Amino acid sequence: MTATKPAALDGIKVLDLSRVLAGPWCTQILADLGADVIKIERPGVGDDTRTWGPPFIKDADGNDTDQASYFTACNRNKRSVTVDMATPDGQALLKQMAAQADIVVENFKTGGLKQYGLDHESLRAANPRLVYCSVTGFGHDGPYAERAGYDLMIQAMTGMMSITGRPDGEPGGGPLRVGVALTDLFTGVYASTAILAALQVRDRTGEGQHIDMALLDVGMAILANQASAFLNTGKAPQRQGNTHPSLAPYQDFPTLDGSMLLAIGNNGQFARFCEAAGHAEWAVDARFASNTLRVKHRGVLIPMMEELTRTRSTADWVALLEDKAVPCGPINDIAQAFDDAQVKSRGLAVTLPRDAGDGIASITGVASPLRLTATPPVLRHAPPALGQHTREVLAEFGIDGARFDALRAAGVV
Repeated sequence: MTATKPAALDGIKVLDLSRVLAGPWCTQILADLGADVIKIERPGVGDDTRTWGPPFIKDADGNDTDQASYFTACNRNKRSVTVDMATPDGQALLKQMAAQADIVVENFKTGGLKQYGLDHESLRAANPRLVYCSVTGFGHDGPYAERAGYDLMIQAMTGMMSITGRPDGEPGGGPLRVGVALTDLFTGVYASTAILAALQVRDRTGEGQHIDMALLDVGMAILANQASAFLNTGKAPQRQGNTHPSLAPYQDFPTLDGSMLLAIGNNGQFARFCEAAGHAEWAVDARFASNTLRVKHRGVLIPMMEELTRTRSTADWVALLEDKAVPCGPINDIAQAFDDAQVKSRGLAVTLPRDAGDGIASITGVASPLRLTATPPVLRHAPPALGQHTREVLAEFGIDGARFDALRAAGVV
């Protein structure tokens, strides 16, 4: 929704020194909740993802611009300010801003900001209430602390790719990455949670703190039940396509006109499926009477079900099962997902106008999934053009017109 009353994080100021995805995903969450997020970018260059295209944003005439759509996924509701932190004047500006900020988020390599006096220790000395969140690949200690870390590398190292894809020996078998940068995104979500916790502590103690977020840590954490299975049995899980290691039937099935997804998680759901499908006897078959038995006899059950599911269209199966509390649905592409009636009803595609003088009239993105009844997410700014708010924001920090012009002439901003 648009901002009409105080949002959850009204009055919280965030200095966002992060780039690419994990850090910006975190700060977009804070921005959607009402924080004033000031995104610091390199003059003339900006966040790397501004050029990560195709695809590119289109102008009002439908032509490609030179601005990649990737950037827009994680920079809504922010104000863009260009500052060259490699210059003494740029460092002084950022220190002045950090002294008045509540939160700093950065994703430079370990020790990378110390040379500029923008590390946690330096900024905390001037602002003890500062919550300072660092996002790195491997954290600030350990043998890999100096290494750069990227989502794809983390997916490989943590074992995520070893459990994603079809088994070796099957057509298309082999390790696969998840279709989005999963560890980057989860790191952003975990980071925002940690920041909110640190703000709560600051409210009690008056003191900020440093948050050390590592993609590796998050990548291991989100292995969830697969990690638990290994840690408690000593047996490493393997790839098994769209089937589930602990549930059956819980996978994709062929239909008359394509495929569908069945996610049966208990005996009642299985019995209701069997009854609706005209095979009530399967639910009382000694081989399939419990989930554990269905997993054990998966090789018998699934071919029987596949022969049956091919006799109806996907839409017919969904219609048959939707009022019987049996989880069943189509396997959509992203275009079909945004055309779904429930997605439309929830307003999950949102368009924001942009007045940056670059020919881009509006930008569409995915709505925040956070649905707070009293303080819902706000929509204030479309993803900004590079440096769109530099003069405006610096004026708020006491930089007058003459000083700004001098900084601009020197290439600092």
